[in-house]
Amino acid sequence: MTTQNASTGFFDLHITGLGYLNRIREVTPKRGKAFWACDIAALTGAADDVSYTRFDCRVSGRQAEKLVKRCEQAVNMDKKVLIGFRLGDLWTDTFVYQKGKRQGETGVSLKARLLFVSWIKINGDMVYQEPRRDDDQQEQYEQMAATEDAAPLQPDPVPTQPNGYAAAHAGGSAGSFESPAAGSF
Repeated sequence: MTTQNASTGFFDLHITGLGYLNRIREVTPKRGKAFWACDIAALTGAADDVSYTRFDCRVSGRQAEKLVKRCEQAVNMDKKVLIGFRLGDLWTDTFVYQKGKRQGETGVSLKARLLFVSWIKINGDMVYQEPRRDDDQQEQYEQMAATEDAAPLQPDPVPTQPNGYAAAHAGGSAGSFESPAAGSF
């Protein structure tokens, strides 16, 4: 007797862009496991007339979580943290404004999973750059990074050369960006 394994396929919708990282936080639900979340104000439109689209993101994947946690201190210090990102599983969530001029009105929030961070700039200084991968490796890495129990395909990425921010904050608190010689990434 032969058995056929049913193969489940998926269709992925990914959003790739750049945006400002905000509201980094750890969320502890009533049921389930705690997770990290953040907001991304993604840049859209013409370069001389930029608009922003806000995404409320659950951070998925070990590498993305590690990088977002390292940015928490800079965000809390009101530094401009700009990232290259890839989001997946976009959905909407409605809510009711509790205060302000729109109190009582229904609003819509765009939600997604932050799958991948390709680079990070803090106040214009490049502090992280993901090593280049070919398309097949990149797709495989993102699929594995999206599963919480997946191991990375390769060791931690190589940090960029020292810069003003990293050099000035070398040896700071555990959440800070250290110089590459200290092995912060």
